[in-house]
Amino acid sequence: LAVRSCAAVVFGATALGLAVYRRPRRALAAGGLALTLLTASGAAVYATWNPKSVLEPRYSGLLSSAPSMVGNARSIVADFDVYQRELARLVTNVTQLYEATSTLPAYQPDPTTMRVLHISDVHLNPAAWHIVESLVRQYKINVIIDTGDTMDHGTSAENGFLEPVSDLGAPYVWVRGNHDSASTQRYLAGLKGAHVVDNGEVVTVGGLRIAGIGDPQFTPDRSAAAAGDAVEHSAGRRLAEAIRARKAAGAPVDIALAHNPIAARETDGTVPLALTGHVHHRRTQVLPGGTRLMTEGSTGGSGLRAVDDGTPDKVQASVLYLDRDTRRLQAWDEIDLGGLGLAKAEVSRHLPAENRPGATPTPTTP
Repeated sequence: LAVRSCAAVVFGATALGLAVYRRPRRALAAGGLALTLLTASGAAVYATWNPKSVLEPRYSGLLSSAPSMVGNARSIVADFDVYQRELARLVTNVTQLYEATSTLPAYQPDPTTMRVLHISDVHLNPAAWHIVESLVRQYKINVIIDTGDTMDHGTSAENGFLEPVSDLGAPYVWVRGNHDSASTQRYLAGLKGAHVVDNGEVVTVGGLRIAGIGDPQFTPDRSAAAAGDAVEHSAGRRLAEAIRARKAAGAPVDIALAHNPIAARETDGTVPLALTGHVHHRRTQVLPGGTRLMTEGSTGGSGLRAVDDGTPDKVQASVLYLDRDTRRLQAWDEIDLGGLGLAKAEVSRHLPAENRPGATPTPTTP
């Protein structure tokens, strides 16, 4: 190949030089120059050639997260057809999931009740916005609360995914998760109808006083080391201090928001209700100090992570019913939709212990 390349270059350059200059000496000089350049290029290639670079690629920008999404470089070719099929299913099942939500029974609202839709961990799943929009319409939702990880890698290129927030049909309250960057937070704060809570700040939306603190950790992929639970505890204590200050000022907070349940636990006793996400499965518990901690599953069905396992994750959201006067939780509906490839919808109604038949009512003072 080297000999043929050299012969072709020298012959071609000489012939071209002869055609242009019509002088043998200048034509031979052109052929010699071409041979010299070819030799120099070959030497540079030989000196820098590294066959391992094909097996150990480097990524930049959005591609820096590629290894964490599809495994190591050696498996990309072998597994690409599998991921391609699964990603296609993710897109096509947007329609299935939307149809499943559209068949949920319509809710006839009580004028004394406020309805809050709790979502979390969307992880860039486009189906989530269709689902949220459908639930807002059917349940006549007053406020949407998103406890973070709306993004997956936290890059500014993902910010366009947030555009539907302004058209969901209800005010949207958001707290930053560990997959959401400061850039994401700034972008979302500028959208119509969106309210960002952080650093213990309080917003009043739909008559509810809501305080929150963004996740102190930004760990969008495997390249970022987690700081550990200590920083979550510290963030939660700052949030609790802010809530106590508001209560002392005569404006008690109704709902506390944090992405990580570890942080939200620090607000126990300072607020009736705390909402979180992060762990991708739903859990509700009453903490020792009386605060009800509600952790939502993934409204995005874990996003692209759904293709990693054989069993697809459920798409989950909850509708919370709060008394309009006391702003206390009266009941909640847990909504589960089948994940990839499934179109099943389940709704279950739950009551706090104090609202169950035969229970002794609790004082309404927070």
